[in-house]
Amino acid sequence: MTTETEIVEPPLRHVETDVLIPKMMRAKAKERCHQEVKDFTDCCKDSGLGMVLKCRQQNTTLRACLTKYYKDPEFYEMCKQEYLLQKREFLETGVRKSSKTSSKLPTTM
Repeated sequence: MTTETEIVEPPLRHVETDVLIPKMMRAKAKERCHQEVKDFTDCCKDSGLGMVLKCRQQNTTLRACLTKYYKDPEFYEMCKQEYLLQKREFLETGVRKSSKTSSKLPTTM
């Protein structure tokens, strides 16, 4: 039995817990690790084919930063709550929140 102040979350589908929320986590982790992403990208651009050997340190630093967020239960919960809010807004309005990828897709064929 729930109280009036307790919020009941809707059950999440498999695709939401295993695909959509982790996708949001990856995007947000990349934003939070923007300096590490930039350092690794710059190293790869400057190194050409030798990037595998030359950019090991930047790759290790980037992976450590991203993994820190991927394994953080509070970060997962934050992304889950944001996903649920977006889902609720979509169900109420029928309007999907615009995303970076949707603006890149062609609107006509």
